[in-house]
Amino acid sequence: MELDHIAVAGATLEEATAHVEDALGVKLQEGGKHEKFGTHNQLLGLKDGLYLEAISIDPNARHPQRTRWFDLDRFAGQPRLTNWICRVPDIEAALCAFPDGVGQPIDLTRGSLRWRMAVPPDGRLPYDNLFPALIQWQGDLHPAQMLNDSGCRLKRLIVSHPDAPTLEQHLGELKDVVFEPGSAALRAEIETPHGMRVLE
Repeated sequence: MELDHIAVAGATLEEATAHVEDALGVKLQEGGKHEKFGTHNQLLGLKDGLYLEAISIDPNARHPQRTRWFDLDRFAGQPRLTNWICRVPDIEAALCAFPDGVGQPIDLTRGSLRWRMAVPPDGRLPYDNLFPALIQWQGDLHPAQMLNDSGCRLKRLIVSHPDAPTLEQHLGELKDVVFEPGSAALRAEIETPHGMRVLE
């Protein structure tokens, strides 16, 4: 398992995008729509094969026949870094090793991209939504390959939670990810063309 991307949610895509662009001083690229969940996104390529997505409910999409991913149905307040997503080679095997509530695999496509993602029935992941969402890409194509070089690199993703030691025990050591006891929150330290910036 390894870090794949991080997600910033907002009440609108414009708010989520502006939050990232203001924090990092770089522009995001157009992403696309996720018809199965009624959401849309914009993207930012990071070095080392990672990327960032700004995501929100798409007001022009039909309401999905299920709860949206990333707990977006209950999102409120200011845009913020809400989720991190880890890729695994076998999502079924990974789910067997993790606690209940991580979700069931759902087959998804967007353009030429194909992937499977574990989404909980209520949309909310364990540990106050701070357990990573699991993704298995199908085929050789990955979004990071399709994005411009933004000059940004993730230095550290800090996962803060009152039960951080147990969460870390579940997941093991992950490159560029640090677990800290504290209030439930995510914080990303990102090297940008303008110096080190923090995204929360």
